[in-house]
Parts: sequence; C-alpha cells; structure tokens
Amino acid sequence: MTSNERDAFWSHPDQVEKFASRAPDLRLLRLLVTYADPTSTRVLDLGCAGGRNAAALAEQHFDLIAIDSSPAMVQKTRERLAPMMGSEEANRRVRLGRMDDLSAFRDEYFHLIVALGVFHQAASHQEWQNSLAETARVLMPQGLALVAVFTPASQPHGEPLRLLPDQPNMYDGFSSGPLHLVQPDELDRAFDALGLERVAPTEIVEIQTEQGFRVTANGLYSRRFAGRPPQQT
Repeated sequence: MTSNERDAFWSHPDQVEKFASRAPDLRLLRLLVTYADPTSTRVLDLGCAGGRNAAALAEQHFDLIAIDSSPAMVQKTRERLAPMMGSEEANRRVRLGRMDDLSAFRDEYFHLIVALGVFHQAASHQEWQNSLAETARVLMPQGLALVAVFTPASQPHGEPLRLLPDQPNMYDGFSSGPLHLVQPDELDRAFDALGLERVAPTEIVEIQTEQGFRVTANGLYSRRFAGRPPQQT
C-alpha cells in the first residue's frame, strides 16, 4: 500500500464515521478521574482519529491538544468539539500533524499523552523510533503516557501476519496497510530507554474481529527525570 492509498483509507467517510462512533477508551476514563484540576492539566491526544477520546477530554475541560495526520479525521474531531468550545477554539486545539514531529511543543510540556492505536501506524522503524522519542521529549517529569499498540500476534483476517523483508518490525496483513508491530516487552524496553518506566505491568488483550482477532499491548508509562531524554540507538 502506497502512502496515497493509506491516506485515502483513513480519509474514507466510512472509516471516519467508524472511529468517530466508538466510545471513549475505558482506561482513559478511569485515569481522568485521578486529576483534581482538569483545566490546568495539559493533555495531548496523539492520533485523535474521529475524536472519541478528544470529546471526552473536552467534556471534562482538560487543556487539550489533539493531533492526527488525516485531514478528514481532524475535521471530524473539530466538528465534535465545536459545540463545547466554539469553532475557533476547536480549530486551534485540533491540529493536522505527525506523531514523529511534535516540534510545535516545548520540552516537558504535557502532563498526559494519550497514544491509543497510533504508534503502530508508523510507516518505518525510523518513524516509530522518532515518534516514541518525541513523546518522551514533550512529556513532563512524572507525566503519564497511556499507550495501546497492536502486536505481531494479531490475525485480523484469520491468518498470521507477514513480516516484510528488509523492513524491521513491519508487518502486512491489516486492511490499512503495513504496520510497525512490537511485542509488549519490546515496547516496554523502548520506552525505558527514553526514560519512561512502567506504572503497571503492560497488559495483553485479544479482541475478536469478523475473521480473526487483534492482540493489543496496553501500557501506562511515567517520565522518570527532567531534561531531554537519551536518544534511542
């Protein structure tokens, strides 16, 4: 699948509505109640898709920024947030952008980063590494990153995924095209190298699809120290 085909997949109205119709993530909802002052809690919804989690954050008045690389998903999320905060503010807070380039934000800016179903969308191992490094950079000390990624154990169409030759961690077999997939312990080690430690054991969840199943690694990480994290090698 080419980059244009991938963009077309995520911009298709059926995909936009599919993601917009989903309920907010339950792990996120449980986490949000632990914040005493949402209005002073800066949150990045990285890969906001159709706005299911961004809407929940906006309803609870968190200081939200939402980013997605799909113009159609960005527009849908803006439409959902506009009744809560007005169109101008929704346009400011919901932005078109890439997960591997968060240069619009200073180091240690966010209290919470929500990255659910986004890191595995990296088109290369380098993009995946850069995306994790940017997440670590903009997360403040003691800040939290709520993460969910598909793993290579997934079989969404009832068949094992195919590892692409000469492309580290890139697997074919999902309808959206090749994905960058890692095992849960690989995800933990990658974040640990960037100064983010597990808050709790990373969970492995299997979800049935029409033809098979998806396996997801659900992690929660906390930033250990102040200052720019070390670079991955």
